[in-house]
Amino acid sequence: MRLRPRQSLFVERSLAALCDHGNTLSIASTGFGKTIALSAVVARSIEGSEAKACILAHRDELTSQNRTKFGRVAPEITTSVIDAGSKDWAGQATFAMVPTLTRPANLKAMPALDLLVIDEAHHAVADSYRRIIDHARTANPDCRIFGVTATPNRGDRKGLREIFDNVGDQVRLGELIASGHLVPPRTFIIDVGVQDELRAVRKTLSDFDMNEVAGIMNRAPVTDEVIRHWREKASDRPTVVFCSTVAHAENVAAAFNDADIAAAVIHGDLDGATRRRILAAYASGEIRVIVNVAVLTEGWDHPPTSCVVLLRPSSYKSTMIQMIGRGLRTVDPEEYPGVIKTDCIVLDFGTSSLTHGTLEQDVDLDGREPVPGPAPSKTCPECEAEIPLAVTECPFCGADLSREGSAPIDSFIMSEIDLLKRSSFAWVDLFGDDAALMANGFNAWGGIFFLEGRWHAVGGGKGQASRLLGVGERAVCLAQADDWLNTHETDESAFKSKGWLKQAATEKQLQYLPTEFRSDYGLTRYRASALMTFKFNKREIRQLVTRAAPSLGRVA
Repeated sequence: MRLRPRQSLFVERSLAALCDHGNTLSIASTGFGKTIALSAVVARSIEGSEAKACILAHRDELTSQNRTKFGRVAPEITTSVIDAGSKDWAGQATFAMVPTLTRPANLKAMPALDLLVIDEAHHAVADSYRRIIDHARTANPDCRIFGVTATPNRGDRKGLREIFDNVGDQVRLGELIASGHLVPPRTFIIDVGVQDELRAVRKTLSDFDMNEVAGIMNRAPVTDEVIRHWREKASDRPTVVFCSTVAHAENVAAAFNDADIAAAVIHGDLDGATRRRILAAYASGEIRVIVNVAVLTEGWDHPPTSCVVLLRPSSYKSTMIQMIGRGLRTVDPEEYPGVIKTDCIVLDFGTSSLTHGTLEQDVDLDGREPVPGPAPSKTCPECEAEIPLAVTECPFCGADLSREGSAPIDSFIMSEIDLLKRSSFAWVDLFGDDAALMANGFNAWGGIFFLEGRWHAVGGGKGQASRLLGVGERAVCLAQADDWLNTHETDESAFKSKGWLKQAATEKQLQYLPTEFRSDYGLTRYRASALMTFKFNKREIRQLVTRAAPSLGRVA
């Protein structure tokens, strides 16, 4: 498979920093494909040598997921696993679960490593991780340490500098929204008369005192407003709600259920089987709203989720980013047939958006709290009030600001020309009306098609049926089709197919095309190839796009 151009740049920058410093932290927001990029860094570091690498993760499912994706990036490199069921160091790259590896007997068996990689690297200063890192450095003082995370600033203010003294690269949320790999958030700050009280809540070491928050937010009039605004703005979207305490969450879920909106509560005191059952019910659509307390902030994703409700403030921007990030994933139509998702509604009943302004985060390896100061703001064009930069509805006059886009995180409308130029493949406007674009490789093809007000991404290739890749905004569909090509092509095939742009169409190609193309002396081999691909797959493309028409889909 090929990396996206931004992933390739991430890899190059990370490798350069590793070479210069012997350790580095790289930051990649949700939706970037950090596991793929991480795998490429490992492969480039150890390929063609006898060097050994270990990739750490803190959960079984992450260990398995990381190993599977590494195999797609570097199938020639052998792998092994250290977890509860296996203690195997035979592979050149070993994927290890931290709770298992940190046990003395398992650490003792760990061979000298040349590269230690830490996924979710904001955990790296925890005692269990430190034992592994210290052991690796003792066994080989030249062992390099590479970490990747989406949220480097920890809530407990512990800095990561004792492990990493530099940042190799940072991929921000705004980049991924602009490139179509995340959907844009639409933020509404809803004042229910408690903002002054929330600002006065005492801060603990890790966050606000959530019992105090519950005393303010866990009131029937506030909860009634939550239901009213959700109905008005979220339109039955799959929704995750973040509450302050278990009692608060239970009351909010009860209010949704009383309003005939199926809801359930999930929190840390529930056993694993119960939590899995609730999440499965939410994933199946049996539950429309899932209300949680500090459980779904990290390490959980359900892409159809398209509404996030904040019923608690966040003293740290990283927590707010994690919560809102649960709703920014794009949707794979094959996994979620009929689901159409173009944005994520954020209903903030607290003070997080007022305090932090945007979803972008600067990195401080020393863990220092940001210098207090006003959050980024903008002026409402209707009432001229100063309002948070990220909001899409003025909290004072109700003006619709969804098209203003003045915040960095809101600057997600990148011209399609820029997106097309960024691709490693040449995209052909098939009929000159900008409603059907295709790109070809040696093994696969991708296309985007406009029908009934929406774009549809379709992909196909040798030995596989055509499939619907995405439905929604043009940028998102283009990213999904481009990713399909990157997955099925190599650097060599992309380079060769682009070379066809300079070659005239062959006589054999012209035989398959309508007669008017014989007089098109500017027709290239590549454009002819794209036209032929469309001709041969036209029926399947039409069926996939027609089935996904908005009138037949359900909106996420």
